[in-house]
Amino acid sequence: MNFVETRLAKLARNGDRRAFSELVDLYKDKIYHLAYRMLHNVQEAEDVVQETFLRVYTNLNRYDETQKFSTWIYRIGTNLCIDRLRKRKASYSLDAEVNDSEGSDWYSMLASNDRTPEGELLLSETQEQVRRAIDSLPEKYKSAVILRYLHDMSLQEISEVLDMPVTTVKTRVHRGREYLRERLEKESVL
Repeated sequence: MNFVETRLAKLARNGDRRAFSELVDLYKDKIYHLAYRMLHNVQEAEDVVQETFLRVYTNLNRYDETQKFSTWIYRIGTNLCIDRLRKRKASYSLDAEVNDSEGSDWYSMLASNDRTPEGELLLSETQEQVRRAIDSLPEKYKSAVILRYLHDMSLQEISEVLDMPVTTVKTRVHRGREYLRERLEKESVL
């Protein structure tokens, strides 16, 4: 797939709009899910997708064909999300978190073998506790944990996306996981 993406990027760089459209089709959902998991806001996630592809299009000449295209586009999307999180922190409001029931997220899609109403309620409560725990992660751990466990990226891929050494990524994933474990134990989920 890397070869196909590199070829599409080359064609798009030379003005082939269909090739760029194919890149958009390949990545729009992936970037949306990344953004939604980091921002928990449908509108902001959609904005990040648009801004990511705008940046990809305007910077195709800067894409290094020796690198994976997926790493490059994930780095752009992740950085845009981190920028939004930083801006949001400055204008944080307690009321903003109250109504967070926009659309469905990945937690609501977790499979359950237990179809009893009690089982459904327990699963729903557990999913909500896990979502809150991930939301509460310090910013420096949040992106590494999301990319590792929700996007199933390797430590090397995360290192390339976040532009930091693999050892730093490994530490952040480990500390983020420990933070989640402690937080969930306090809420007695585990």
